[in-house]
Parts: sequence; C-alpha cells; structure tokens
Amino acid sequence: MIEIIVPQNKQKERIDKFLTHELSDFSRSRIQQLIDEEKITINGFPTKANHRVKTSELIRIVIPTPKKLELLPQNIPLKIVFEDTYLIVVNKEAGMVVHPAFGNYSGTLVNALLYHCKNLSSVNDYLRPGIVHRLDKDTSGLLVVAKDDVTHRRLAEQFMNRTIKREYLTIVWGLMKEESGRIEMCLARSRKDRTKMIIQSEGKLAITNYQVLEDHRICSLLKIKLETGRTHQIRAHMSHLGHPVVGDPTYGGRHKSILGLSQKDRRYGIQMLKMMPRQALHARCIGFIHPISQKWLYFESELPNDMEALLKWIKSNDVNFQA
Repeated sequence: MIEIIVPQNKQKERIDKFLTHELSDFSRSRIQQLIDEEKITINGFPTKANHRVKTSELIRIVIPTPKKLELLPQNIPLKIVFEDTYLIVVNKEAGMVVHPAFGNYSGTLVNALLYHCKNLSSVNDYLRPGIVHRLDKDTSGLLVVAKDDVTHRRLAEQFMNRTIKREYLTIVWGLMKEESGRIEMCLARSRKDRTKMIIQSEGKLAITNYQVLEDHRICSLLKIKLETGRTHQIRAHMSHLGHPVVGDPTYGGRHKSILGLSQKDRRYGIQMLKMMPRQALHARCIGFIHPISQKWLYFESELPNDMEALLKWIKSNDVNFQA
C-alpha cells in the first residue's frame, strides 16, 4: 500500500492528474482504473477521478498483486535471419509487439519464439525471456535474441558499451538543413502522457547520428546510426528537430505535419499518409561480436514492402503530382 499526504499550499487539481505526477510508474488510465476499483481512497473513503485534492488529505493506494500469466507458445511465422545454439536474429514485421505487457499478452514476438525454440534467456522478468533489446510495435527490422543467460549478459554489455552497430532507415517530413548531423539530447518519459518521451535535461543521454540519403519534395530519406538505445529515441529526436517520422501518430508525424503546407503539397502529403499507416522506420542492420565464438556478425535487411512502395511513389510523383 502507498500513502500520500497532499502537501501544504497544494493547488487544487484532479486526483488522477495529481497521482500521475506523484507515481511515475503509473499511467493516468491505470490510476483511473484503480479509482474505479475503489483501490484508491481519500481519508478512508472511495473517491472519483475528478475529485480535486486538498491540503492534508490522506490518499491511500492499494496495488493489487499482479497475476502471473502463463506465456503460451504460438505458431506465428518468424523471419529468421540467423540462428545457432546461442542466439537468434529475426527480422520483425511492423505491427508485432516484442514482448507481452499489460493489455497485450499474446501474438507477440516472445510467443512466437517460445514456439520456435526450447530455450530463451531468463535474465529479464518472465514476460521478456530472451529479449536483449526491443523495437517499437510499428517499427520493422532486425533484432537479436539470446537463448541463454551468458549470451544475454554479454550482448547486453555490448549494448551498454555502445559497440553494437545499429543502422535504421526512416522517411521524415521536410528537408534537412544539414546533410548530416549528431543529436545529443536527454530523454525522459513525459509526466503528462506516459506513452511519450520528451527532451528533458534530467533524462537519460540519447545520441542519434543521421545522414541524408535522398531529398524529395516534402520529405527526406535518412540513415540513422544509434549510439544509445532509449525508448522512442529516433522518433522523439526527429520530432524535436521539426522533422517527425512520416506516419508517426505519437510524435506529430501524421496530420500535424501537413497543416502548414500549400494546398497542392497537402494533397501530396495526405496520399503519403494513406500509403504509410505506421511510422516509416526500419532497423536495417545490426552488427555485434558473437558472445561465444567472438566472431564479428553483421546482418542487413531490405526495406519492407510498405516503405519501398512509398519511396517508389514519392520518386515518381516528386515533380508532377496531380491530386
């Protein structure tokens, strides 16, 4: 149980908003759910999400003991790029969640891996066996998975020491001022929206290097090299620069990005969004030292069909677009 006393001179604000700020690990929707379940009380009495907290009120939060779910192997097709006794490299399709989490317990990469192989590392919690790093649900591309704990720890050390090579391809809105650049900005989870990362000096350092591969009418194709692997790093950094990833609904890469365009370019942008319902971001390559053999391994994957089709359309319509 958690107890919080509303501090002196605290301005009146909704309890769900107040607790979202106080409890960094809980989203506002989770707080509201606990209130509906009467797990949150004020001075011993149930409350409502719109209650405005007052000085000296005693808030008690009872956190239900989570039920340990059984992870079920599922016969889901996997694109396996490499596999041996110690690890697997897969080419994840957009739309697949990497591991089970609240509200999403099946159909994930982990469920597919459990069906495919007998052993996965146990370094992480039971919901993330084998998972050394992750990709967002709607980001496609290469990901390495560990089959045992020694392999897992040695791979994790390479990520921590920034010796793993990772490159992404992405299509962003607008034309970049520089042909290449380095972004060093700290990222932290937003207190207003727990699903987003924001630029914040108190956050964790995130380093993104980019290079322009192609300039187009209202967008650019970039190659991205990561030195760190923070949550939503590429998406948050590019959005902060004013060049959100095309199709990204969380960081302004959908309709917000075309509002300031001319009428003709806006029609062009709308067509792009119809072709790209997810963020146009692909983990193209990964390179690392094999934890056991000590050999350098390097893998590449081609652009997925949706990004390839979008680029082809862009190139054919750059000059004479007719809506």
